[in-house]
Amino acid sequence: MLNKIISENSIQKAKKIIEQSDKIVIVTHTSPDGDAIGSSLALYHFLTELGKEVNVLVPNNFPGFLKWMKGAKDIVVAEWKENVAKELIQAADLIFCLDFNVLKRIEPLSAWVEKAGAQKILIDHHPSPEDFCDVIISHSEIASTSELIFRFICRMGMFDFMNKSCAECIYAGMMTDTGAFTYNSNDKHIYFIISELLAKGIDKDAIYDKVYNHYSESRLRLQGYVLYEKMKIYETYHTALITLSREENERFQWNRGDTEGFVNMPLGIEGIVFSAFIREEADMVKISLRSKGNFPANGFVAEVFKGGGHLNAAGGEFYGKLEEAIALFEEALPKFREQLTPSTVH
Repeated sequence: MLNKIISENSIQKAKKIIEQSDKIVIVTHTSPDGDAIGSSLALYHFLTELGKEVNVLVPNNFPGFLKWMKGAKDIVVAEWKENVAKELIQAADLIFCLDFNVLKRIEPLSAWVEKAGAQKILIDHHPSPEDFCDVIISHSEIASTSELIFRFICRMGMFDFMNKSCAECIYAGMMTDTGAFTYNSNDKHIYFIISELLAKGIDKDAIYDKVYNHYSESRLRLQGYVLYEKMKIYETYHTALITLSREENERFQWNRGDTEGFVNMPLGIEGIVFSAFIREEADMVKISLRSKGNFPANGFVAEVFKGGGHLNAAGGEFYGKLEEAIALFEEALPKFREQLTPSTVH
């Protein structure tokens, strides 16, 4: 039996809005990951089964290892089709905001969504959501937004409208946001949900293979390079740092998604509690943090880079030089020294 997380009031309000809406848009965050695409396409398939006209919008392109999901080819990428994205938002009766908690995470779509006359429903698992939606379903204790989509559908009493394609997308999102169920995944209800998805006919082993075993040769060579040449260990602080410049990305023919999971790798080293990946992009420096146990990756990134996220998985952006971001990271480590010990891992 699945425990009830989402309030009955939120369910009834959302259900009524869906019933009254014909044109629905689903929006997720910049640089969409597996949970963003999985939750968005899962909801897309569910709403399509209800006979709704549905479009999924993303601010920019997403990794190729997520494009196997049914419906992915129909996603509108705003950086390529800005006018189409704007028109769909303006024409919508309802906008679902998935897997983000603040409007800045969907730039450049944020201004259009904020001004849209459509009603809005937020479904997300990041803490401290902004108040920009008519219905806010926000549960940071849940491991993924995809899990919340499953719960949302079931709480509306519409499990029968969840087809196999919907179930596949939910599983992909849950799997990727827990590192294939290796962290944030001790809740027994996750495995009840998986059993229900298996009953829908999904092949979880095939989904794993499509996500994790279809990288390019250049990606594998880049992985070897960062581990041998670019990983720095700070033994005093039980911390690891990987950095990549734009020139290094270009050297290995970097494509979006190629560095997915790199930040997790140093946590496999005995004694490492905190791992950071700092990568230079065209107009910013991307910060990704992971931690073990009770060390607050979100607290670190909030203080140093004004970012956010979860206890063990957080991130942010830095608008400056790569070297400046690295310096800020290193300068901050002594402030967290007492918390950066293996004893924080339970």
